[in-house]
Amino acid sequence: MPQPHPRPHARRRSRRLLLATTTAAALAAAGLTLLPGEEASAATARQAEKLDRGLVSVHTDAGNLVSWRWLGTDPDNVSFNVYRAGTKVNPTPVTGATNYFHSGAPNSADYTVRAIVNGTEQADSAHAIQFRAGYKDVPISPPAGGTTPDGVAYTYEANDASVGDLDGDGVLEFVLKWQPTNAKDNSQSGYTGNTIVDAVKLDGTRLWRADLGKNIRSGAHYTQFQVYDYDGDGKAEVAVKTADGTVDGQGKVIGSSSADYRNSSGYVLSGPEYLTMFNGQTGAAMGTVDYVPARGTVSSWGDSYGNRVDRFLAGTAYLDGSRPSLITARGYYTRSVIAAWDWRGGKFTRRWTFDTNSSTNSGKGYDGQGNHQLSVADVDGDGKDEIVYGAMAVDDNGSALWTTKNGHGDAMHVGDLDPSRAGLEEFKVDEDSSKPSSWMADAKTGAVIWSTGANGDNGRGVSGDIWSGSAGAESWSSSESGIRSPKGTVVSSRKPSSTNFLSWWDGDTTRELLDSTHIDKYGTSSDTRLLTGSGVHSNNGTKATPALSGDILGDWREEVVWPTTNNTALRIYSTPLETSTRITTLLHDTQYRTALAWQNTAYNQPPHPSFFIGSGMQTAPRPTVTTP
Repeated sequence: MPQPHPRPHARRRSRRLLLATTTAAALAAAGLTLLPGEEASAATARQAEKLDRGLVSVHTDAGNLVSWRWLGTDPDNVSFNVYRAGTKVNPTPVTGATNYFHSGAPNSADYTVRAIVNGTEQADSAHAIQFRAGYKDVPISPPAGGTTPDGVAYTYEANDASVGDLDGDGVLEFVLKWQPTNAKDNSQSGYTGNTIVDAVKLDGTRLWRADLGKNIRSGAHYTQFQVYDYDGDGKAEVAVKTADGTVDGQGKVIGSSSADYRNSSGYVLSGPEYLTMFNGQTGAAMGTVDYVPARGTVSSWGDSYGNRVDRFLAGTAYLDGSRPSLITARGYYTRSVIAAWDWRGGKFTRRWTFDTNSSTNSGKGYDGQGNHQLSVADVDGDGKDEIVYGAMAVDDNGSALWTTKNGHGDAMHVGDLDPSRAGLEEFKVDEDSSKPSSWMADAKTGAVIWSTGANGDNGRGVSGDIWSGSAGAESWSSSESGIRSPKGTVVSSRKPSSTNFLSWWDGDTTRELLDSTHIDKYGTSSDTRLLTGSGVHSNNGTKATPALSGDILGDWREEVVWPTTNNTALRIYSTPLETSTRITTLLHDTQYRTALAWQNTAYNQPPHPSFFIGSGMQTAPRPTVTTP
C-alpha cells in the first residue's frame, strides 16, 4: 500500500540521521541538499545490537501468527518469504508488514523466514520461537529464602527484568532482579533480605547469579540495573550499584565479605558504596569504582533517618551521539546529582557530574525537581541525548538545560506526543499541592504548553495515543477528570480504567492499556479486554507493573513479560493479531531501546520511541545504526 510522506519535523529527523557523508557532491549524488543550518557531518550512526529476526509463532484456534523483525540494517525495500519446514507458505513475498497469519496450522509448526534483497532470497532465519499456548515460558529458579537478624523469615519473588544480548548470538537474554518478600520502600524501617540478580537465556539456562549482599537494601529505589553493550563488543554488560559483600556471578566477593553496615532500623547509612560493571555472559565483576555521588552527610539529602539519601536512578544515554554511556544518579526531593560514565577498554571513565548544589546550578531552581524515574532522549535535536530528570533536563555535556520549577512527581512520559508540532514533548504529574497537578512541556526548552491547576498529590499519569478520536497522544492522570489532547483540551470525559502502563498490542497503531495482568482497548463508554495473563502476577504493589514490557521479539508490537504465580517462569505473551503496518524493530530506535533499559528504574514507566506511533501517523522514520 502507498506510504504517506513524513510530516516536516519527522522528515528533518530522518534527514539528520541520513546525512552521513561529508561533501556536497556526495549529497547531490544521493539526491539530498543541505537545509539552512544543517551540517553534512551531523549524522552519526548509533551503535545498536546485532539482532537476529526474533521470529515467533503465536498459536490461536485459527492458526499461527508468524512475525519477525525489520532490522535497522535492512534495506527499505526488503521483503520476506515464510517457510514451514522448508516449504514456502506465502503465495507472494510479504512486503506490507513483517507478519503472516498461517491459517489452520498446528501449534507445533516449525517456521523460518528468508529476506529478499534486490530480488535475491537470503538464507533462513533462526527457527521461530513457538508460543504454543499463546505464551512462552522461560524457566527460572527462585533463590533460597532466609531470616533477617530480627527473626523475620522471607522468600523470593521475581521482580523487574531487562534484556540484552549477553553472549553475542543475536538473541536477547533476560536479566532478572529477585526481590525478597520483605523488600522495603525507603520510608519504611526494617531489615530486608539480599537482592539477587540472574542472567537467563530464553530456554531457561541460567548463565549466572549475583548476590548484592547485606549492604544493599532491597526495594524499588535501591537497585536500578542497566543492561547494555557499553563497549561495543557485541555483548551486553550489566551495571549495578554494589557494596562490601556483593558476590559476583563467579563467586568472587567485592570488598569485605564480613562487613555489615546495617543499623538497627535496617538502613545502610555508612560504609563504602560501589558501582560495578559485570560481564553479561559470565557475571564476573570486571570493574568496580566508588559510587558517584557519594552519600556524604545523610541529612543533606532531605532527612536524617535514611529515606531521601538512598533514592537512586539509572539510565543509558548516547551522550556523544554514537556510543552509549551509563547514567547513575542520587536524590530528587532536594539535592540531585547525576554522573555519566563511559565503559571502554575494560575500565570506567567518568564523563561528567551534574550537581544541583554546585556553584553553577545552586539557586537556579534545579533542586527538588527529580522524579521517581528519568527519561533519555535527544530533546534538542543535536544528535546527542539529554537526561530528562522530571521537572528539569540536563544537556548531553552535563550542563543544566532547563527547569520548570514544578517539582517532584511520580510519573512522566517523553516522546513525540504532539505530532502537529516540531520536536518532543514531556507529560508529567506533580506531587506538590501548590504546583500544577499535571502539565505538558516542550522537551527542548521546558516551556510549559499547558497545565492543570493545583490539585494535591497527583500520583499517576499516562500519555499515549490510545484513542483514534483525537489527534496525537491522550494524557490523563489520577487527580484530573477526563483525557486531554496534546493541546490540553478535554476530549473525552471518560478516563481509562488504567493509569499505569501502555502496550502496542493489536493490529492498529493506537496503543493499548496495560495494567496488572491484563491488556485493554480504550473506549469512550468502556474498555475492551484483549488479554488476561494466565497464572501470573504483577510487581511493585499498586504500581502493578509487569517484569518487562516492550518490543523484544517479533514485529514492532510489544511483548509483555510477567512472572508466573509460583515464580518458576517468566511468561512471555506476544500478540496473536495481524497488522498491516510495517515499522522497523523498536529495538533499533535508540530512544526506545534506552527506555527499555531504564524501565526498571524506581517507579517503572513504559517506553516511548523518538517518533509518533498512533492514529493517522506518517511513515515511521528509519534509523541509522551500526552493529558490531
